[in-house]
Amino acid sequence: MARTFRHVLFRLFLIAVATLPAQVSAQSAATTITLGQAAVPLNGPWKFHIGDSPMDPRTGKPLWAEADFDDSAWETVDLTPVAGQVDPWTGNARWVKGWQARGHHGYWGWAWYRLRITVTAQPGEGMAIDGPADSSDCWQLFAGGKLLGSFGNFDSHGAVQRIYFARPLMFPLPDIEPARNDAGSETLAFRVWMGPGSLEDPASGGLNYAPLLVAKTAMQAQSRLDWQEALLVRADQGAYTVLFWSLAILAASLFLFDRSDPVYLWVAATLLISPLGYLAHTLCATTDWFDARSMNVLVDLLSDPLQAGGWTIVWWHWFHARRPVWTPKAVALLTAMYALSLTAQTLIADYGFVLPHGLGAWLAGASAWSSNLTRLAFILVLALVVSAGIRKQGKEGWLALPVVLNMAVELIVPTNFGVEVLWHWHGMNLLIWDLTDPLFVVLLGILMLRRLLHSLKRQRQIALDVKQAQEVQQVILPEQRIHLPGFVIESEYRPALEVGGDFFQIIPSETDNSLLIVAGDITGKGLKAGMLVALLVGAIRSTADWTREPVAILKALNQRLIGRGDAKATCLALRIDRDGSVTLANAGHLPPYLNGEPLAMEGALPLGIIEAAEPSVMDFKLQANDKLVLVSDGIAEATDAAGNLFGFDRVRELLRRSGTAAEVAHAAQVFGQEDDISVIAVTRSAAAASVA
Repeated sequence: MARTFRHVLFRLFLIAVATLPAQVSAQSAATTITLGQAAVPLNGPWKFHIGDSPMDPRTGKPLWAEADFDDSAWETVDLTPVAGQVDPWTGNARWVKGWQARGHHGYWGWAWYRLRITVTAQPGEGMAIDGPADSSDCWQLFAGGKLLGSFGNFDSHGAVQRIYFARPLMFPLPDIEPARNDAGSETLAFRVWMGPGSLEDPASGGLNYAPLLVAKTAMQAQSRLDWQEALLVRADQGAYTVLFWSLAILAASLFLFDRSDPVYLWVAATLLISPLGYLAHTLCATTDWFDARSMNVLVDLLSDPLQAGGWTIVWWHWFHARRPVWTPKAVALLTAMYALSLTAQTLIADYGFVLPHGLGAWLAGASAWSSNLTRLAFILVLALVVSAGIRKQGKEGWLALPVVLNMAVELIVPTNFGVEVLWHWHGMNLLIWDLTDPLFVVLLGILMLRRLLHSLKRQRQIALDVKQAQEVQQVILPEQRIHLPGFVIESEYRPALEVGGDFFQIIPSETDNSLLIVAGDITGKGLKAGMLVALLVGAIRSTADWTREPVAILKALNQRLIGRGDAKATCLALRIDRDGSVTLANAGHLPPYLNGEPLAMEGALPLGIIEAAEPSVMDFKLQANDKLVLVSDGIAEATDAAGNLFGFDRVRELLRRSGTAAEVAHAAQVFGQEDDISVIAVTRSAAAASVA
């Protein structure tokens, strides 16, 4: 590049008014600038005019873009930076105020900038125009009356279709024809459009940066520098996107350790949504995937409202809040109202010009007030949730308070209450939430890990409680083999979980040598079923102290379950007298198998459904070597990997082969246990039958 500039010397002449032949109304006197670097800002003075150009009837092109158009009556605009005046968004000292601050306050629409340049250069040396670093809102660039390029999307008639955020753009200039003294001249014209949505910024309007005239040999380097500056401005957005999504992955992984706590999923989902605005803003400024309107609608309709609603529900679950009960519905309503009010603001700002002025102004004000009131309502709901959490959990609530305040700050800042603060640091923008977001992420991460530790501690305690319940259940169930004169009694019990819902009691009588057996199955599994088992076993024992009638025992158990919510159980009770006579009462349980065949019994309702339920009853007699087997539905409902049921046919086959209780239970368990398994087998000995 150094060798190039030893052979090439640019001189830029900016035109003042002089005399031309009759066909040209005015010619500019030149201000000579020695081009000692690769790029020179075209500060002007530019000729400026609001409104749009008429079309040349001969060429169909804008007259104001033509090189010989007389712009001497236009106002003059100088884009030279003012000392101490910087871009309020990026801190760039090349920034200048737009037409709103130059006597055209409140104007939106089309405007034109024109500049005639005269350049002295070596033959064949190329040049390019580096587009303005920022403008309001989009533009077309003409050179010598020909369209050179544009920023934004225009249709064939020059109407604006899509608007993007500012980005680096470079346009090679066509070869400039030599003029007097080997100098080449060219007329540049910018046709600029600003929509009504940009009127909120009093410094907006047209070009906020002077374009650059760049040597062709320096185009690549200048373009790379422009992109580095543009990406550096948005570096914080990329960093926070990575930070939030990393924390979302952490929250989702914590749910794998504690699936009972939905707050981790709410945190993960909300963290995934939070950087959507950053992502959309960056894509709009660097690609053609999103235009400004699409980006604004995405942020207003989804990102900001879902963040506000999501974080409010996060803290609702975090504190296990139950009051006020209307909170989730109120949050859903506020989220919808917030989305509608923000979207209305954007649409009115972009399209409000089609409405009567008074109506458009009223709608804009109403939508702004609506969004502000919705933000304040969110803050009030958050205050209710957090205050309830502090009252309920004390220290935990106070620890979460700084994280909640971060959300309140983000809700307050957009209301323009004077809270917004912007700093510039080494080319990067730092807003107030850029400082609070890292604190938010760190504190939220600590709170989630702390919550997980408490959860694991609670789970260990629950596991200990379950272990103790399992030990208690083993104590209250009978021995696997009971010796009673005249009978051989076997039992097997294999719960599907640590604590099962099957129960049985085998109670011999010392007075008449009769045998009472009660067996049942609680609806459900786990600790709750295990607690009901303990309740019913105690009821069986206490009832057996004053009666051994199977019907009376079932009715007593039914009374214990009535009024206990969804507590239901199938159960049967049978009494076997010394002579083999059997009285059997059944309440919805599987009928027993006698010598491998199920007994034919009438159906009956399970326990716990209605208070006046009557069990089905039957009487029969056990002969010598008769075998009576009671099984739970966990046997027949065992399922293999292919989804096949163990079924009643296999049960009958096992019992016909005189399978023991242990063999039957083991066969179902190996096949694929799904539910609790219990088997009780009672065989009457031949010796007892002969004595009787």
